[in-house]
Amino acid sequence: MAVIALDIGGTKIASAIMSADGKIMFNHRNLLKGRVGNDVGKLIAENLKRLIMKAKYHKIEIESVGVCVPGNANPQTGRVWAPNIPGWQNYPLREVLRAAIDNPNINVYIDNDRICYVHGEMWQGAAKGCKNVIFIAVGTGIGAGIIIDGRALHGADNIIGATGWMALEPPYKSDYDAAGCFEYYASGSGICCRARDAVRDNKTYRGLLRQMPISRITTNDVFDVYADNDPIAITVIRKAIQMWGMGAANLVSILNPEKIVWGGGVFGPAKIFVNDIYTEACKWAQPISIKQVSFVPSKLSGNAGLLGAGYIALHPDTTNE
Repeated sequence: MAVIALDIGGTKIASAIMSADGKIMFNHRNLLKGRVGNDVGKLIAENLKRLIMKAKYHKIEIESVGVCVPGNANPQTGRVWAPNIPGWQNYPLREVLRAAIDNPNINVYIDNDRICYVHGEMWQGAAKGCKNVIFIAVGTGIGAGIIIDGRALHGADNIIGATGWMALEPPYKSDYDAAGCFEYYASGSGICCRARDAVRDNKTYRGLLRQMPISRITTNDVFDVYADNDPIAITVIRKAIQMWGMGAANLVSILNPEKIVWGGGVFGPAKIFVNDIYTEACKWAQPISIKQVSFVPSKLSGNAGLLGAGYIALHPDTTNE
């Protein structure tokens, strides 16, 4: 038995035929190249058709299809909301994909990227053998996939895990309106913007970030000059570490997980700070729970979403068609 896994990002689509033990047999990647709305849906459907044809050629029986989407998904209706794909507000993704499948026995299961990441880590990554896990994804934004007592949490409107909106720094500022307090300081875009603000505001600063146009400073630049003891980078990243620790402490106190897995593009360079984040969290969290949880970086690099999509296809009881 095998399944097809689709991992949809804001700029790319990864797809694969996957065996029941998580082995990727065939995979493909496409860039969206500015596509919006139904043009993205058509590209995904074309990928799906291509993999179904490949499976037929190699005499591989496809049981089902799992889809990881970058936003919110309603597993019951198959409709999705993806803020980074224009035109994907309440988009009927399952309907579009089912139209591309000539076999009515192949079902399509859809869930959000946060849930797929945590399923991937529990199945093939850093949280094998656990039943209580939180995956904190830090990229352009911040989100969390949460599985407690072996069950993925979705909430009334499938919005659980929008952790970028955690209130961590009073008093309220209108700057938090766009993406939330947590993201303002500790997302990839937040780290970049706070560094740019500091360079712009500190007229006496003569560090490495001053040597490039402010508008071109990236998150990776901030991490790079941190290693050279740049004072602005140190301030910005230490603030992010504090925010990551506080946010994680709140989740530990409320949910009592066994592991928190840190992933997303920022935990790349930020994985060296996982122990510092745990130290910060220990100041704030419920004291018994924090001693029982471990903080670890993702083991799956960029494949957590793809493997998680494969997992929900193989285990449809984890979501609802």
